[in-house]
Amino acid sequence: DAPGISELLAEARSGLARLRPEAAFAALTDGATLVDIRPLEQRIVEGEVPGAIIIGRNVLEWRLDPRSEARIPALARSDARLIVMCSQGYASTLAAASLRRIGLHEATDLDGGFQAWAAAGLPTRPAQSLG
Repeated sequence: DAPGISELLAEARSGLARLRPEAAFAALTDGATLVDIRPLEQRIVEGEVPGAIIIGRNVLEWRLDPRSEARIPALARSDARLIVMCSQGYASTLAAASLRRIGLHEATDLDGGFQAWAAAGLPTRPAQSLG
């Protein structure tokens, strides 16, 4: 039988050192990059984290694969310390696992997503409409 989404999540999480909001904030101040994969509609409703790099989920691997012609050179490096963030910490897990598969071995995700970040009282701002 093919695995269901619960199995996929469990498998992805077994390979990640996921970060709670406070640990993620500390990593950011130490040079890690927060990558927000939420669509604009979600960012408008929830808000954003100042300094986060917005990369749509549908183009994430192309922007971050060091071999891709569409890469963002400053981030598409095997040693890049990337923390992927979605709304609640589910899509980000699968995205971070995918990034690890293409060689970004320092990629992880934000446990609980933007909602946990905001609930922890960490910095947020209204969405910037043009992303």
